[in-house]
Amino acid sequence: MIIVQFHTKLTHLQLLLLGQWGKLNNQLHLSLFVMTTTPQHQISDVNAYMQQIGAQARTASRVLAAATTAQKNNALNAIADDLDHNRNTLIAENLKDLDAGRQKGLSDALLDRLELDNERIDSMIEGLRQIAALADPIGEIFDMSYRPSGIQVGRMRVPLGVVGIIYESRPNVTADAAALCLKSGNATLLRGGSEAFFSNQAIARCIHNGLQQAGLPAEAVQVVATTDREAVGAMITMPEYVDVIIPRGGKGLIERISNDARVPVIKHLDGICHLYIDADADPEKAFNVALNAKTQRYGTCNTLETLLVAECIAHEILPALAEAFVNKGVELRGCDSTRNIISCNAATDEDWDTEYLAPILSIRVVADVDAAMDHIAAHSSQHTESIITENYTSARRFLAEVDSSSVMVNASTRFADGFEYGLGAEIGISTDKFHARGPVGLEGLTSVKYIVLGDGHIRT
Repeated sequence: MIIVQFHTKLTHLQLLLLGQWGKLNNQLHLSLFVMTTTPQHQISDVNAYMQQIGAQARTASRVLAAATTAQKNNALNAIADDLDHNRNTLIAENLKDLDAGRQKGLSDALLDRLELDNERIDSMIEGLRQIAALADPIGEIFDMSYRPSGIQVGRMRVPLGVVGIIYESRPNVTADAAALCLKSGNATLLRGGSEAFFSNQAIARCIHNGLQQAGLPAEAVQVVATTDREAVGAMITMPEYVDVIIPRGGKGLIERISNDARVPVIKHLDGICHLYIDADADPEKAFNVALNAKTQRYGTCNTLETLLVAECIAHEILPALAEAFVNKGVELRGCDSTRNIISCNAATDEDWDTEYLAPILSIRVVADVDAAMDHIAAHSSQHTESIITENYTSARRFLAEVDSSSVMVNASTRFADGFEYGLGAEIGISTDKFHARGPVGLEGLTSVKYIVLGDGHIRT
């Protein structure tokens, strides 16, 4: 072996560490665990059950952290294949949930979030394949630099460990969350809402089949097999097994978890999204973007809930927009200035702070971009805001001064989505400011550790 000077060159070992890190993983003999437990709504001892699956997740997380990129990608593609082959079963199981939801009186918006059809199954499959095609963040080494002592110091991207995800309604979250956690080397515990129980369990069976085919443990992704709410309480108080909790749901769920959790929480609060039509807006762009932001889908967190319009353009833009919204079945609620221009219901103070998730839109006429930003600062949930303008200065000010996880210019708020951002899918949209903000994809599910490379260096 050639000896090189450590100040200017890398040793053979360091070259291996930096350039071939991903190839240093030993081939592990991975024991397979086939889920044979029949899904059930009630388990007699929920705490014991949660402790068991938590311990299994912790063990599986060590296997996943050492898994190769090829193993993880093979699992993702196998899961996608299994979803495709079992789409009739998925739709049949989803119909059980939809029928139960109608009997319970779920709103049309919630039923829409709950429904699985071929198009949404195709979207899940595409998301899985897109995540498989993404670069694997685990093991990435960056910011390497020499210190005066001669050692090299840098950072390596590593999994969080075990991610607990608590969510409501949308069964596609089961596949999206499992895929992102798997690719980022994390084991995951998934607790879906009781309204999607049969759908989630059907998706879970496809996930376990895909993991088994790739030689990875089924415990790497576990969907909680009980609708008992005690399972949530157990999950958020198991720091020995769960490293982070990501809740997706209504305000009540988020507040409960934030208050009671003994595990760090990445919060996904409600989406009170705003669109401001500036005095210098292109009317055609404003019309198309506003209509899309509200009516493309009603039951999502990135759907427009409050429309703000500059007063000097309000008489020009609001009548045509109001007609289009009404033709789409949207109920309009406006401020006094809005009601002087169009016919609509009066907006209350509560409307400005409401995430409707329904065909309802509140409208306020404001003086200018400053007034629009003041309204957003007072009422936004810091999810997504957009400005329609041809004024470069106003656009730059809006981007710089609006404090939300996604801020847009001349684009629909419906783009605030991990899939649309090229993340493959998303665990959720974090409205926190620490660790992860905005759509949480692969990088948001990782942490970093410092690494040091030496060649017999000692501290003097």
